[in-house]
Amino acid sequence: MKSFLSAVKIVLICGVAVLALPILAAPVKVELIRTADGWQLKRAGQPFFVKGAGGTERLDLLAAAGANSVRTWGGDDLAPLLDEAQKNGLTVTVGIWLHHEGDTEKFSYDNPEMLKQQLDAVRKAVLRYKDHPAVLMWGIGNEMEGYKDGGKPAIWKNVNDAAKLAKELDPNHPVMTVMAEIGDKRIPSINQYCPDVDIVGINSYAGASSIATRYAALNPQKPYIITEFGPPGAWEGDKTAWAAPIEPTSPEKADYYRRAYLGSIDHQPWCVGSYAFLWGHKQESTATWFGMFLPDGTKVNAVDTMTELWSGKPAKNLCPSIQRLKVEGSNDLKPGQTLKVNLQTSDPAGRDVKVRWVVQPEQIKTGVGGQEEPVLPELQAAIVSSDAQHCEIAAPKNEGGYRVFAYANNGVGASVANVPFHVHLQDAAVPPGKSATLPFFVYENGSSLKNHFIPSGWMGKTAAIKMNLGWVENPHSAPSCMQFQFASESEWGGIIWQDPADDWGDRDGGWNLTGAKKLVFWARGEAGGESVSFKFGVLGRDKNFFDSASGGLDGVTLTKEWKEYTIDLTNQNLARIKTGFGWSLAGQGHPVTFYLDDIRFE
Repeated sequence: MKSFLSAVKIVLICGVAVLALPILAAPVKVELIRTADGWQLKRAGQPFFVKGAGGTERLDLLAAAGANSVRTWGGDDLAPLLDEAQKNGLTVTVGIWLHHEGDTEKFSYDNPEMLKQQLDAVRKAVLRYKDHPAVLMWGIGNEMEGYKDGGKPAIWKNVNDAAKLAKELDPNHPVMTVMAEIGDKRIPSINQYCPDVDIVGINSYAGASSIATRYAALNPQKPYIITEFGPPGAWEGDKTAWAAPIEPTSPEKADYYRRAYLGSIDHQPWCVGSYAFLWGHKQESTATWFGMFLPDGTKVNAVDTMTELWSGKPAKNLCPSIQRLKVEGSNDLKPGQTLKVNLQTSDPAGRDVKVRWVVQPEQIKTGVGGQEEPVLPELQAAIVSSDAQHCEIAAPKNEGGYRVFAYANNGVGASVANVPFHVHLQDAAVPPGKSATLPFFVYENGSSLKNHFIPSGWMGKTAAIKMNLGWVENPHSAPSCMQFQFASESEWGGIIWQDPADDWGDRDGGWNLTGAKKLVFWARGEAGGESVSFKFGVLGRDKNFFDSASGGLDGVTLTKEWKEYTIDLTNQNLARIKTGFGWSLAGQGHPVTFYLDDIRFE
């Protein structure tokens, strides 16, 4: 096979042309070693820490960035990739796909014949590629345990059968299997049923920076590789009133890569490496959520960050940075109404930054576990005018969710952000809420007589939330403020102030706040740097009793000192506000504590 052979050459010996026969390439032995300090991989006898990315594109750039490996999810037709990796000095974790129960042809791990066929596929892949010098290890399965408790014994026993078979066929490379995070029964199942698996692969996003701590607490028996990490997934973060996930900006995503690498990968005794996700481009939830490149091959901020982490040197020719992308006024419109969006960018080298604006519909056909999604059309006719700082959009005629994207490019890289907006065909009749007098307080000095909404709508990982409504230490206004704690290092949580209490749109209520121009509040963080989103009006028009307006501030970075924040209510219909305030945050690799005071409509 050509991919396993050196190229055939014609050489001259004493002036005579001679056919130089190809030489069969030999595998490079990879060993897993238990050391006094933890675990270590050795390749050809030399220490090897995996610095890699998932994907198959631009391997030349991956190597130039300081990486040494690439990961695949399946083992079909990998000969060209293995050759390309070898040419660029990269290794490959060869993925061998295992079925998810219930997927293609209703696969069942209780069906002996199906299990035999799956093992036959493992056998063919190992025999086909085991002698290629670029092979680093076998990655058998990817989240095949599913997304519930991950504890079905039959699945893990088949995983072990596959691992055992691979090691019998190929003694030169270790075997890894990949799971979705580490919760529930996953690690106990690996410990109990998979003695032949050498390495635990972990896909983790919002919680990646805390994997090292959490994994060590689970009585592990094997080292780990973080096989996917990057920004929080669309399933992990905040959402709009119409359930559209709110996507971090490119610089915010780059920070998640950094925190994951420094917190759970670099110099961690149980960790033998990682694969960033995704070295390439992919439509998943949105056109830009996970890709470290745009479709035309332009890098985004995460590439610069990973280059620095892999190589130990700052990247050259840095991408620009988007500091802010904000909608003026309401983001829930009728067809033809105007949406104005403001953008703030900068460039580390002072280069000119050109901005391209794009409007796309919201993705409806979302995949599960990274399944393929349709590419969405660009609705450029919706853009009325634009420049490097502003974009004005006429709301499309069709009802539903949309996004406006800002692509900032400095000639060497890009930074991307988007904000969702919604179009409704006509206003449903909104019976006004109870009459309110301005200023109207959500919270003032702990006084229950003046506070008209109840913080009863707990969301996300509620067990990690603690609330103290009468915190007396360093309030903004005496005698008290509110303290909130989110103890989880991953996942997400939040609280919504409701009227009536514990209602998510099934009961009448709310307040008529017509005449209010702004929602004002004071906030501070315990240490500074805490990222929290604030909002009001989270009940969408799919509810029987919805909020007549909505708005918020996404990803506010708090300081240690009290600071006033304002949500603009200009041109909003405030006839019935049932959810008067709320906060949410995604896990930040450590517990988060922050404080709120003096929340009011005025």
